[in-house]
Amino acid sequence: MKLHIAALSLVAAFATPAFAQTDDAYAPARAIVADIGKIVTPNGVQETFEVMLGGARQMVNVRGSDRDNPILIFVHGGPGAVEMPFAWAFQRPWEDIFTVVQYDQRGAGRSYMLNDPAALAPTMTPERYRDDAIELIELLKKRYGKRKVVLLGHSWGSIVGLSVAVKRPDLLYAYVGVGQGIDFREGEKTGMAWTRAKALAAGNKETVAAIDALAPYPQGEFTIAKADGWRKYAIPYGSLMYAKPDLNLYFQTPRLSPEYSEADRKAWGKGSEFSVTTLWPRLADVSFTKVKKMDVPLVFLLGRHDYTVPSPVAARWFGQVEAPSKKLVWLEHSAHMPMVEEPGHFFAALLRDVLPLTKDPK
Repeated sequence: MKLHIAALSLVAAFATPAFAQTDDAYAPARAIVADIGKIVTPNGVQETFEVMLGGARQMVNVRGSDRDNPILIFVHGGPGAVEMPFAWAFQRPWEDIFTVVQYDQRGAGRSYMLNDPAALAPTMTPERYRDDAIELIELLKKRYGKRKVVLLGHSWGSIVGLSVAVKRPDLLYAYVGVGQGIDFREGEKTGMAWTRAKALAAGNKETVAAIDALAPYPQGEFTIAKADGWRKYAIPYGSLMYAKPDLNLYFQTPRLSPEYSEADRKAWGKGSEFSVTTLWPRLADVSFTKVKKMDVPLVFLLGRHDYTVPSPVAARWFGQVEAPSKKLVWLEHSAHMPMVEEPGHFFAALLRDVLPLTKDPK
């Protein structure tokens, strides 16, 4: 399988030993994790089910200690970088204050096996993913009897999430942006310049030359190969995970996921490559720079060292946009994965800055 190194796609996960297993050696440990994480409260919810969104079958996982809590929907990154198999490692505290929803987007993760890729490919546009998310919100509101939800978008998912917030603010208590993308070409330009500067300071002439050779990208042809061409050098400098640029331990997390079998993990690799290869060229001109006013509260949780989807670009836009309320939280010891890098501070921000926004006026 061809491996993409781009932090957005996260397909590098499938180069780790976890995905070379021919037998499911981790099943006993996974059963322990499942038992520890089981929701046992009287009014709790723990279920995984299939839905039809925009004509595509997609898998949804819902967990929470009290179904009366507000719903928080996590829109994963990538394209194709599902969060469901990682969530067991950081999400459990969230489930005490929210009913947390993970879903594998069309063409990704467990949803990849549910649809014919050839038929799905033409539908894979930013607008369709946005409308899938809107359909999911409306479905979950009916299923759990809720008026609104909190939408959290991470990385590529932040493009989907912010698009939902622009089109249907009436559905949301708040929009939470993590690893927030604002303008794809500007983000690529900023990330490449940061990586080049790091390499130049380290005296790494080969890396500088390799990045220069990608020109005129990010102008012109917009391919995942070009995006990978600089990110593979950025990751060791901490653009994805600040304090732990060696990603092997992180990518072993799905081995113990109760939601993902060995077969699911293999399908995830295929779906991730399919998603990012199909969708990336269609993202070149996605930009929110012309959006000057939002009609929903905004909370951005940004890693100070994120140059996978450069946080300075998101911070500049955040500083200019108008909204009913705004809160920018910097995670000072994080890059692109603050929910994993600083799980305590991340949860504190959800508790302090997001949960109060879900209180309906009396």
